[in-house]
Amino acid sequence: MSRRWRLGDKLIECTEPRIMAVANITPDSFFQDSRIEREPDAQRDSLLAMLKHGVDLVDLGGQSTRPGSARVGVQEELSRVLPAIEEVRWLDDKIPITVDTYYADVARRALETGADGVNDISAGRLDPELLPLVAESGCGYVLMHMLGTPETMQQDPHYDDCLAEVRAFFEERLAALEELGVQREAVVLDPGIGFGKRLADNLALLHGADELAQLGLPLLYGISRKGFIGTLSGQQDAARRLAGTLGLTWELLSQGVMLHRVHDVAETRQLMDVWRGYTDSS
Repeated sequence: MSRRWRLGDKLIECTEPRIMAVANITPDSFFQDSRIEREPDAQRDSLLAMLKHGVDLVDLGGQSTRPGSARVGVQEELSRVLPAIEEVRWLDDKIPITVDTYYADVARRALETGADGVNDISAGRLDPELLPLVAESGCGYVLMHMLGTPETMQQDPHYDDCLAEVRAFFEERLAALEELGVQREAVVLDPGIGFGKRLADNLALLHGADELAQLGLPLLYGISRKGFIGTLSGQQDAARRLAGTLGLTWELLSQGVMLHRVHDVAETRQLMDVWRGYTDSS
Protein backbone atom coordinates (compact mmCIF):
# COMPACT_ATOMS: atom_id res chain seq x y z
CA MET A 1 0.00 0.00 0.00
CA SER A 2 1.29 3.46 -0.90
CA ARG A 3 1.45 5.75 2.12
CA ARG A 4 2.78 8.79 0.31
CA TRP A 5 1.70 11.15 -2.41
CA ARG A 6 4.15 12.43 -5.00
CA LEU A 7 3.36 15.75 -6.67
CA GLY A 8 6.12 16.24 -9.21
CA ASP A 9 9.27 16.81 -7.17
CA LYS A 10 7.35 17.19 -3.88
CA LEU A 11 6.40 14.35 -1.56
CA ILE A 12 3.72 14.22 1.14
CA GLU A 13 3.99 11.41 3.66
CA CYS A 14 0.46 10.23 4.38
CA THR A 15 1.16 8.36 7.61
CA GLU A 16 0.36 11.50 9.63
CA PRO A 17 -2.63 13.87 9.50
CA ARG A 18 -2.36 16.36 6.66
CA ILE A 19 -4.33 19.52 5.85
CA MET A 20 -5.26 20.55 2.32
CA ALA A 21 -6.40 24.15 2.78
CA VAL A 22 -9.26 25.36 0.58
CA ALA A 23 -8.69 28.68 -1.16
CA ASN A 24 -11.62 29.61 -3.40
CA ILE A 25 -10.97 32.57 -5.66
CA THR A 26 -14.68 32.70 -6.44
CA PRO A 27 -17.66 34.94 -5.69
CA ASP A 28 -20.09 32.06 -5.17
CA SER A 29 -18.59 29.09 -3.31
CA PHE A 30 -21.08 27.63 -0.85
CA PHE A 31 -19.17 28.69 2.30
CA GLN A 32 -18.74 32.44 2.14
CA ASP A 33 -15.71 32.58 4.46
CA SER A 34 -13.73 30.36 2.07
CA ARG A 35 -13.85 32.96 -0.70
CA ILE A 36 -10.52 34.70 -1.29
CA GLU A 37 -10.48 38.29 -2.49
CA ARG A 38 -8.92 39.02 -5.89
CA GLU A 39 -7.60 42.45 -4.85
CA PRO A 40 -3.84 41.77 -4.39
CA ASP A 41 -3.29 43.09 -0.85
CA ALA A 42 -6.42 41.43 0.52
CA GLN A 43 -5.58 38.19 -1.26
CA ARG A 44 -2.07 38.18 0.17
CA ASP A 45 -3.39 38.75 3.69
CA SER A 46 -5.88 35.88 3.37
CA LEU A 47 -3.34 33.43 1.98
CA LEU A 48 -0.71 34.41 4.54
CA ALA A 49 -3.19 33.90 7.38
CA MET A 50 -3.93 30.43 6.00
CA LEU A 51 -0.27 29.45 5.62
CA LYS A 52 0.79 30.56 9.09
CA HIS A 53 -1.28 27.80 10.71
CA GLY A 54 0.90 25.09 9.18
CA VAL A 55 -1.01 23.74 6.21
CA ASP A 56 0.48 20.83 4.29
CA LEU A 57 -0.78 21.89 0.86
CA VAL A 58 -3.04 24.54 -0.68
CA ASP A 59 -5.90 23.79 -3.07
CA LEU A 60 -6.72 26.79 -5.27
CA GLY A 61 -10.00 26.88 -7.19
CA GLY A 62 -11.36 29.38 -9.66
CA GLN A 63 -14.96 28.21 -9.97
CA SER A 64 -17.59 26.94 -7.58
CA THR A 65 -18.60 23.29 -7.83
CA ARG A 66 -21.44 23.51 -5.32
CA PRO A 67 -24.65 21.69 -6.33
CA GLY A 68 -26.40 23.57 -9.12
CA SER A 69 -23.47 25.86 -9.89
CA ALA A 70 -22.95 27.03 -13.46
CA ARG A 71 -19.60 26.63 -15.18
CA VAL A 72 -17.25 29.51 -15.87
CA GLY A 73 -15.01 29.56 -18.92
CA VAL A 74 -11.32 28.75 -19.14
CA GLN A 75 -10.16 32.36 -19.43
CA GLU A 76 -12.15 33.51 -16.41
CA GLU A 77 -10.90 30.59 -14.36
CA LEU A 78 -7.30 31.35 -15.39
CA SER A 79 -7.71 35.01 -14.45
CA ARG A 80 -8.71 33.91 -10.97
CA VAL A 81 -6.24 31.15 -10.18
CA LEU A 82 -2.97 32.16 -11.82
CA PRO A 83 -2.37 35.30 -9.70
CA ALA A 84 -3.22 33.29 -6.57
CA ILE A 85 -0.70 30.58 -7.50
CA GLU A 86 1.94 33.24 -8.01
CA GLU A 87 1.06 34.76 -4.64
CA VAL A 88 1.33 31.48 -2.76
CA ARG A 89 4.63 30.77 -4.49
CA TRP A 90 5.91 34.20 -3.42
CA LEU A 91 4.85 33.57 0.18
CA ASP A 92 6.15 29.98 0.32
CA ASP A 93 8.25 28.48 -2.46
CA LYS A 94 8.08 24.93 -1.08
CA ILE A 95 4.47 24.20 -0.13
CA PRO A 96 2.63 21.93 -2.59
CA ILE A 97 -0.18 23.57 -4.54
CA THR A 98 -3.05 21.83 -6.31
CA VAL A 99 -5.37 23.52 -8.75
CA ASP A 100 -9.03 22.54 -8.47
CA THR A 101 -10.07 22.28 -12.12
CA TYR A 102 -11.36 19.89 -14.75
CA TYR A 103 -10.07 21.95 -17.70
CA ALA A 104 -6.80 20.77 -19.27
CA ASP A 105 -5.93 24.31 -20.39
CA VAL A 106 -6.31 25.64 -16.85
CA ALA A 107 -4.31 22.75 -15.42
CA ARG A 108 -1.51 23.25 -17.95
CA ARG A 109 -1.12 26.96 -17.24
CA ALA A 110 -1.40 26.38 -13.49
CA LEU A 111 1.38 23.79 -13.56
CA GLU A 112 3.55 26.13 -15.62
CA THR A 113 2.91 28.91 -13.09
CA GLY A 114 3.94 26.84 -10.08
CA ALA A 115 1.20 24.37 -9.15
CA ASP A 116 2.23 20.78 -8.37
CA GLY A 117 -1.00 18.84 -8.86
CA VAL A 118 -4.54 18.77 -10.21
CA ASN A 119 -7.62 18.23 -8.06
CA ASP A 120 -10.14 16.98 -10.61
CA ILE A 121 -13.76 16.49 -9.59
CA SER A 122 -14.51 14.93 -12.98
CA ALA A 123 -11.95 12.09 -12.96
CA GLY A 124 -10.96 13.15 -16.47
CA ARG A 125 -14.44 12.77 -17.96
CA LEU A 126 -15.18 16.44 -18.74
CA ASP A 127 -12.04 17.21 -20.77
CA PRO A 128 -10.35 14.36 -22.68
CA GLU A 129 -7.03 16.24 -22.70
CA LEU A 130 -6.68 16.40 -18.92
CA LEU A 131 -5.48 12.90 -18.07
CA PRO A 132 -2.84 12.81 -20.84
CA LEU A 133 -1.57 16.13 -19.44
CA VAL A 134 -1.34 14.62 -15.95
CA ALA A 135 0.63 11.69 -17.35
CA GLU A 136 2.96 13.90 -19.37
CA SER A 137 3.66 16.38 -16.58
CA GLY A 138 4.18 13.88 -13.75
CA CYS A 139 2.13 16.08 -11.44
CA GLY A 140 0.07 14.91 -8.49
CA TYR A 141 -3.55 13.99 -9.12
CA VAL A 142 -6.71 13.82 -7.02
CA LEU A 143 -9.06 11.24 -8.52
CA MET A 144 -12.57 12.06 -7.32
CA HIS A 145 -15.92 10.36 -7.77
CA MET A 146 -18.88 12.45 -8.89
CA LEU A 147 -22.26 11.36 -10.21
CA GLY A 148 -23.20 13.69 -13.07
CA THR A 149 -21.91 17.27 -13.11
CA PRO A 150 -22.14 20.10 -10.56
CA GLU A 151 -25.21 21.37 -12.42
CA THR A 152 -27.03 18.02 -12.16
CA MET A 153 -25.37 15.92 -9.45
CA GLN A 154 -27.98 16.46 -6.72
CA GLN A 155 -30.97 15.94 -9.00
CA ASP A 156 -32.19 12.64 -7.58
CA PRO A 157 -28.88 10.70 -7.36
CA HIS A 158 -29.30 6.94 -6.97
CA TYR A 159 -27.09 3.96 -6.18
CA ASP A 160 -27.85 0.33 -5.46
CA ASP A 161 -24.68 0.14 -3.32
CA CYS A 162 -22.84 3.46 -3.18
CA LEU A 163 -19.66 2.16 -1.56
CA ALA A 164 -19.29 -0.74 -4.00
CA GLU A 165 -20.03 1.48 -6.98
CA VAL A 166 -17.53 4.14 -5.92
CA ARG A 167 -14.88 1.46 -5.41
CA ALA A 168 -15.58 0.00 -8.87
CA PHE A 169 -15.38 3.49 -10.36
CA PHE A 170 -11.97 4.01 -8.80
CA GLU A 171 -10.74 0.68 -10.11
CA GLU A 172 -11.84 1.56 -13.65
CA ARG A 173 -10.34 5.05 -13.55
CA LEU A 174 -7.08 3.82 -12.02
CA ALA A 175 -6.74 1.35 -14.88
CA ALA A 176 -7.24 4.21 -17.35
CA LEU A 177 -4.59 6.29 -15.59
CA GLU A 178 -2.16 3.39 -15.54
CA GLU A 179 -2.67 2.83 -19.27
CA LEU A 180 -1.72 6.46 -19.88
CA GLY A 181 1.41 6.08 -17.77
CA VAL A 182 0.35 7.92 -14.60
CA GLN A 183 2.33 6.57 -11.65
CA ARG A 184 0.19 5.22 -8.80
CA GLU A 185 2.24 7.18 -6.28
CA ALA A 186 1.01 10.38 -7.93
CA VAL A 187 -2.67 9.58 -7.20
CA VAL A 188 -4.89 9.96 -4.15
CA LEU A 189 -8.56 8.99 -4.02
CA ASP A 190 -11.44 11.27 -3.02
CA PRO A 191 -14.86 9.57 -2.73
CA GLY A 192 -16.61 12.87 -3.46
CA ILE A 193 -18.71 13.45 -0.36
CA GLY A 194 -21.70 15.55 -1.43
CA PHE A 195 -21.01 15.20 -5.14
CA GLY A 196 -24.07 13.32 -6.36
CA LYS A 197 -24.74 11.65 -3.01
CA ARG A 198 -27.75 11.30 -0.72
CA LEU A 199 -27.33 11.39 3.05
CA ALA A 200 -27.20 7.58 3.22
CA ASP A 201 -24.56 7.52 0.46
CA ASN A 202 -22.35 10.02 2.28
CA LEU A 203 -22.63 8.02 5.49
CA ALA A 204 -21.80 4.77 3.67
CA LEU A 205 -18.63 6.38 2.30
CA LEU A 206 -17.68 7.63 5.75
CA HIS A 207 -18.21 4.23 7.34
CA GLY A 208 -16.51 2.50 4.41
CA ALA A 209 -13.17 4.28 4.37
CA ASP A 210 -11.42 1.05 5.32
CA GLU A 211 -12.77 -0.66 2.22
CA LEU A 212 -11.69 2.14 -0.10
CA ALA A 213 -8.25 2.07 1.50
CA GLN A 214 -7.91 -1.51 0.27
CA LEU A 215 -7.25 -0.05 -3.18
CA GLY A 216 -3.80 0.75 -1.84
CA LEU A 217 -3.71 4.53 -2.22
CA PRO A 218 -4.07 7.40 0.26
CA LEU A 219 -7.59 8.71 0.75
CA LEU A 220 -8.54 12.39 0.69
CA TYR A 221 -11.87 13.34 2.26
CA GLY A 222 -13.54 16.72 1.83
CA ILE A 223 -16.38 16.91 4.33
CA SER A 224 -15.85 20.47 5.54
CA ARG A 225 -19.16 22.20 6.39
CA LYS A 226 -21.07 20.23 3.74
CA GLY A 227 -24.83 19.92 3.49
CA PHE A 228 -25.10 16.44 4.96
CA ILE A 229 -23.65 17.80 8.22
CA GLY A 230 -26.46 20.34 8.18
CA THR A 231 -28.98 17.54 7.66
CA LEU A 232 -27.60 15.56 10.59
CA SER A 233 -27.30 18.55 12.90
CA GLY A 234 -30.22 20.70 11.82
CA GLN A 235 -27.80 23.54 11.01
CA GLN A 236 -28.68 24.67 7.51
CA ASP A 237 -26.23 27.59 7.66
CA ALA A 238 -22.77 26.40 6.56
CA ALA A 239 -21.25 28.94 8.96
CA ARG A 240 -22.60 26.88 11.89
CA ARG A 241 -21.27 23.44 10.86
CA LEU A 242 -17.72 23.56 12.21
CA ALA A 243 -18.36 21.36 15.26
CA GLY A 244 -19.95 18.63 13.14
CA THR A 245 -17.08 18.82 10.67
CA LEU A 246 -14.47 18.42 13.39
CA GLY A 247 -16.31 15.51 14.99
CA LEU A 248 -16.41 13.54 11.76
CA THR A 249 -12.80 14.47 10.97
CA TRP A 250 -11.77 12.79 14.23
CA GLU A 251 -13.71 9.68 13.20
CA LEU A 252 -12.02 9.58 9.79
CA LEU A 253 -8.58 10.00 11.34
CA SER A 254 -9.35 7.02 13.54
CA GLN A 255 -10.11 5.04 10.38
CA GLY A 256 -6.72 5.95 8.91
CA VAL A 257 -7.81 8.79 6.59
CA MET A 258 -4.93 11.25 6.87
CA LEU A 259 -5.62 13.75 4.08
CA HIS A 260 -8.37 16.30 4.74
CA ARG A 261 -9.55 19.18 2.55
CA VAL A 262 -10.70 21.87 4.98
CA HIS A 263 -11.89 25.45 5.26
CA ASP A 264 -10.91 25.92 8.92
CA VAL A 265 -7.17 25.46 9.09
CA ALA A 266 -6.39 26.56 12.66
CA GLU A 267 -9.24 24.57 14.21
CA THR A 268 -8.42 21.46 12.19
CA ARG A 269 -4.73 21.72 13.10
CA GLN A 270 -5.64 21.81 16.78
CA LEU A 271 -7.91 18.79 16.36
CA MET A 272 -5.16 16.85 14.59
CA ASP A 273 -2.61 17.72 17.26
CA VAL A 274 -4.98 16.53 19.98
CA TRP A 275 -5.82 13.36 18.03
CA ARG A 276 -2.15 12.57 17.55
CA GLY A 277 -1.36 13.15 21.22
CA TYR A 278 -4.32 11.08 22.34
CA THR A 279 -3.58 8.11 20.06
CA ASP A 280 0.15 8.18 20.88
CA SER A 281 -0.66 7.96 24.59
CA SER A 282 -2.68 4.74 24.31
